[in-house]
Amino acid sequence: MMRIDIQENGPYVVKGGVPLLVVRIETDESGAAITYHEIHRYPLQETYALCRCGASGRKPFCDGAHVAAGFDGTETEGHHDISDDAKALTGAGITLLDTQRYCMGALFCHQDRGTWEETHHSTDAGAKGEAAAASARHSAAQCPSSRLMMWVDELDAVDEPELEPSIALLEGPQKGISSALWVRGGIPIFGADGQPYEKRNRVTLCRCGQSHLKPYCDRSHCETCFTDGLNDPAGFAQAIA
Repeated sequence: MMRIDIQENGPYVVKGGVPLLVVRIETDESGAAITYHEIHRYPLQETYALCRCGASGRKPFCDGAHVAAGFDGTETEGHHDISDDAKALTGAGITLLDTQRYCMGALFCHQDRGTWEETHHSTDAGAKGEAAAASARHSAAQCPSSRLMMWVDELDAVDEPELEPSIALLEGPQKGISSALWVRGGIPIFGADGQPYEKRNRVTLCRCGQSHLKPYCDRSHCETCFTDGLNDPAGFAQAIA
C-alpha cells in the first residue's frame, strides 16, 4: 500500500511504489500560475526516503544530513481536518473554502481577477457570472495545497481534480526557487507518532526544513530562496544523472 511515514527529525519514508516526478509551475506574463509541466519522472522505486531538512547533498533524496544539521522536524500543525477553520465565500452555486495558513505560494489563485473576486462575480447575471464561476472553479482546483477548495452545489461536494497517486517536486513559480513536495491522489501520510494525517487529494509538504507548520509547507521556501538544483539546467542534468 502506498504511504508516507515521517521520521522523527528525519526524512519522509515513501513506501508502496509511489511515482516521483519533477513538475514545473508555468506562469503567464503577469506572473500568475497557469499550468503544471512535468519535466522528469524518476525510475520507480518500491521504497525511498525524501529529504525533509533541506540540507541533503543529493536532493530530493535523504543522505543523512539532518543528523549533522541538528534538524528539528517537530510536527507543529497537529492532526485535524483542513476544513475545521476554513473561511467560506459564497458565490452562485459555489462556495470557496479558504484555509489561508496552507498557502504555499503557487499563485494559481492569481488567474484572471483572482479566485476570490471571480467567486464574488459568479453572482453576476448571465454569461458573465457563468464565466466567473468557471474561472473560480478552475483556479481553486489547481491549488496544490488545498488551501483553496470549491464546494459546488450541483455536485454536493468539493470539486476535486483527478490526480495520479504520486509525489511531485514542485519547481517555481518564483524563478530559481524550489517549492513544496506535492502529494497527490490521497496517499496516506503518517506522523512520527504513527498517527495518520487527514487523507486529502492535494497536500503540500515542507522540504526546505523551515516551515513553521510542519509537516506542511507554509511558503518558507520563498523567504529562504530554497533550491534543490533542479530548476537550473546544469543542476538538473547532474541531479538526475
